[in-house]
Amino acid sequence: MMRSEVADGCTVDFPLLRWKSAGNGDVQAWAALIARTAAVEKPVWFEHQPELEQIMESRKNPPEHNTVLGFDPDGVVRAYARITKNTDSEKAYGFGCVDPQWQRRGVGSALLEWLEARTRQRFAEDAGAVGEGTQNGTATPRLRIHNEQQHQHQAALFTSHGYEVVRYFNEMHRPLAAPLPGVVLDPGLELVTMGPELSEAVRLAHNEAFRDHWGSEPKDEESWGFIVNDPQARPDLSAVVLERSTGTVAGYQLAAHDAESAVTRGFSEGYTDVLGVRREFRGRGIASALLADAMRRFAAEGFDVASLDVDSENPTGALALYLKMGYKPVNQSLAWDKALGQPA
Repeated sequence: MMRSEVADGCTVDFPLLRWKSAGNGDVQAWAALIARTAAVEKPVWFEHQPELEQIMESRKNPPEHNTVLGFDPDGVVRAYARITKNTDSEKAYGFGCVDPQWQRRGVGSALLEWLEARTRQRFAEDAGAVGEGTQNGTATPRLRIHNEQQHQHQAALFTSHGYEVVRYFNEMHRPLAAPLPGVVLDPGLELVTMGPELSEAVRLAHNEAFRDHWGSEPKDEESWGFIVNDPQARPDLSAVVLERSTGTVAGYQLAAHDAESAVTRGFSEGYTDVLGVRREFRGRGIASALLADAMRRFAAEGFDVASLDVDSENPTGALALYLKMGYKPVNQSLAWDKALGQPA
């Protein structure tokens, strides 16, 4: 049996691997594990080393308490899991993968059990931090995990552990070779390129715009930083619509580009990571103008498609808008939830 060094007394029940929380010296090997797995499973998106380095800097979800890596006898990382959670949230998010050479041995089940145990701990810790009398202090621990529809082995694992699908999301593409729509805004509005001086105002506008979206939680400075400072973020391909008379942020489109995906997927894409319009400005064509502007920026970069993801039950009618703009669904992903009782 291999010795494990996992913080918080939360261990992984798979003794053929040595388990420890992620440290800065592990990031390269961690990224190599994800890349090996992605080469076989071919997900639409996966984390690269720069994203993992960003994760290592998290203050809300410090990696020494919220990650676990499994090493084989030769010191190769073969599996990982991590959770993220806001202090006052009613759910935690789980992430992980298992090296294809180590799948079908029970590692995935062991990681799910660790994720669930650590989620219970986080709820208990956060209840103490915000007060037992708050909503979070009495909430049932809940873990949410996302996967792509193509990964049926993951779906089977989640189902066998009592998870249920609670939402579907569509990945949508819009070919940029087709004629592009014009960018039309009324005279009281102006469109500008996203810059760091707008970041805080856009963050506040985002929290307002997404207040009625399923599963969305307000972005604090750290979680917002994960978006605007992401290594793949492209502020030069992003835009903000301002009200001319007040300078108020009416809407925004934040774009990203993964240069490596052009090799793995066979086409290049400009990705709209976040698109939002504040309530009082809806119905004025702002989202359409932002998408049209994004398409033109992406096309000027030589990208093949504009892409985005949308909640299939989005209450703002976003799916209908995207279809009207020429986007078509190409893939689907799922959100799985499990309500966790207290440990026996």
